[in-house]
Amino acid sequence: MRILITGGCGFIGSNFIRFLLKNTDHEIVNIDALTYAGNRENLAMFEGNKRYVFIHGRIENANIIKNIIDDVDCVVNFAAETHVDRSIVEPSQFLVTNVIGTHVLLEVCRDSGISKFVHISTDEVYGSLEDDESKFTEDMPLMPNSPYSASKASADLIVRSYLVTYGIPAVIVRPSNNYGPYQFPEKFIPLAITNLIEDKPIPIYGDGKNVRNWIYVGDCVKGVYEVLKRGRIGEIYNLGGEAEFRNIDVARIILKIMHKDERFLKFVEDRPGHDYRYSLDCSKIKREIGWKPEMSFENGIKKTVEWYQKNEHWWKPLKNKLKKESHGFWN
Repeated sequence: MRILITGGCGFIGSNFIRFLLKNTDHEIVNIDALTYAGNRENLAMFEGNKRYVFIHGRIENANIIKNIIDDVDCVVNFAAETHVDRSIVEPSQFLVTNVIGTHVLLEVCRDSGISKFVHISTDEVYGSLEDDESKFTEDMPLMPNSPYSASKASADLIVRSYLVTYGIPAVIVRPSNNYGPYQFPEKFIPLAITNLIEDKPIPIYGDGKNVRNWIYVGDCVKGVYEVLKRGRIGEIYNLGGEAEFRNIDVARIILKIMHKDERFLKFVEDRPGHDYRYSLDCSKIKREIGWKPEMSFENGIKKTVEWYQKNEHWWKPLKNKLKKESHGFWN
């Protein structure tokens, strides 16, 4: 099978490609715009591999997609702007990539004959939960609260409309918060780890009591692959880990692993519209496809810390570039 993967140089996309090239015989076409979070070095080990082709381009460019689509069997759409804080500062690019880009992909796919279009969404499209509310299920209404999550919810609805109206063989996957190797260091867990390596504090929004559902990226990409193989056309699958923690507790776990005390916690002003809790009910994907997460948070976070400790050459240039930006959210 020949698979078009969009956004394959990003965090989850590059982990997905590594998984496929190491564990299957599929051929991969990777298109990525190489924006700030897309790093070609993430897949440098596969340059020259006969089963891997890289194309530098944006998914909003219909001509580039048209030149690719007839040679592939299916599409997995990871391409997206994903950082909530950036969407608050500069929301327009999120609409361009996440909404217009998805529309262009679907439009080109209309007459392509692809067997499946797997769209990668997010648990954030559901909105926010309180402590006493039950987990998000796939049939819950979409209630996004940030420009990022609104753009992803919009993309989900566009995917659904192309399924119903044009018969695009689409499936939607909604993962929970991913963590692991190659995650861009502005995100919470890699920022915490790399800051501690540099003897800097971990910034904690508000009181740190916001709750997230964490999944190790290796488990996530295996789940996406299972959906690609066995997911039913027209369905939505939640894809979450079995690890629900407050942000402050995640920070304390990292402090303990890295032998730092709580003097390295820095509480900062909360961001606007900060969702309180995410929690996914993943019984559908377990029941229909047989997938479940394998990595415990305890082991996954240790592996992640070790990876960043051993790969300063990867993340230090990225952080140095971030320091030159004017955005205040990452400081």
